[in-house]
Amino acid sequence: MSVDDAAWALLDLARGATASLEVSRVAAGRKNALELEVHGTDGAIAFDLERLNELTVTSGRGGWPARVLVTEAHHPLLEGWWPPGHVLGWDSTFTAQAADLLRAIAAGTPPEPSFADGLAVQRVLDAVARSDAAGGARIDLSETDQGHDDRAETTR
Repeated sequence: MSVDDAAWALLDLARGATASLEVSRVAAGRKNALELEVHGTDGAIAFDLERLNELTVTSGRGGWPARVLVTEAHHPLLEGWWPPGHVLGWDSTFTAQAADLLRAIAAGTPPEPSFADGLAVQRVLDAVARSDAAGGARIDLSETDQGHDDRAETTR
């Protein structure tokens, strides 16, 4: 089995936005980073797994980033945890995930994310691998996966 040390992808999303992905298993100084950032015309939000209990939220184009703790009383998942302000760990995320699944089963609603969501992610990852194998060629998911509501339309 082999695993790429690093990969990059540029995705054209279905509604016209562009997403860039960068992954590295060898980035110096990073133990277990998983960073997600979403930037839009009206603000941005960022998450870093190494700072599990907080989000960075920026409102407006010239706004200053604000640190938002997810361990405050109004957080939707805090009901089953410690008093506000106490940190939650990596293991807590699995408990919250199981609780969400059990709530969905009890309510008779489909769990989220669904298996279809997971399949959509796998289709995008497969397209990235196919693009790499083809020398960075653009892979159009709408042509290769007819009838599926994929999150991303193309990758290059």
